[in-house]
Amino acid sequence: MAFLEAKSVDKSYSVGSTRLQVLRGLDLTVEKGEMVAIVGASGVGKSTLLHVLGGLDTVDAGTVRIGDQDLAAMKPDALTAFRNRHVGFVFQFHHLLPEFTALENAGMPMRIARRPHDERESRATAMLTRVGLAERVAHNPGMLSGGEQQRVAIARALVMDPALLLADEPTGDLDEHTADSLHDLLREMHRERGLTSVIATHNPRLAAACDRVLRLEEGKLRQER
Repeated sequence: MAFLEAKSVDKSYSVGSTRLQVLRGLDLTVEKGEMVAIVGASGVGKSTLLHVLGGLDTVDAGTVRIGDQDLAAMKPDALTAFRNRHVGFVFQFHHLLPEFTALENAGMPMRIARRPHDERESRATAMLTRVGLAERVAHNPGMLSGGEQQRVAIARALVMDPALLLADEPTGDLDEHTADSLHDLLREMHRERGLTSVIATHNPRLAAACDRVLRLEEGKLRQER
């Protein structure tokens, strides 16, 4: 059984008086431990697909399953708790909270899950150390470079030890050298933590490092490599 599976997924949005169809009968199967790249033109729906796969958005039709959980069958509170515990998200724009330190940002999923303070601090410190920010835990995002901020975002995504990592253009806002170092980190974390990862990217080097490359086009996925 595949770890992540989407079947016949439709997703559209209202744009004025019309409906914009983004996903059309989309199918996707990802095996446990795979690292899959999703490529495609800007605006084609890669972010929408990741939001649907991670339960941040609902489908109009079709099903999305993570492990043995059908996301559409879950009540909102249960889905929120499941997503917090089992799915890690990394976005192009890191969405760190500017008034909190790197340590507090990295530990935020544990705070949402109401984990004890000592556990939050210990695990967040360990994750920040792993991503190379041991000396920056007390710094606010405004004191960090773009690459460092994205490393905090990766630590935050993984602090709950999720099984699934979804990354949406994680290096799209970074220079080439910084992006390459983040690619290496994502691959290392994927292997070390036994993740299943789906990464939407325009970066050919990051896509080439993945097990498979799928292209999103006209609302459907096709195998590219």
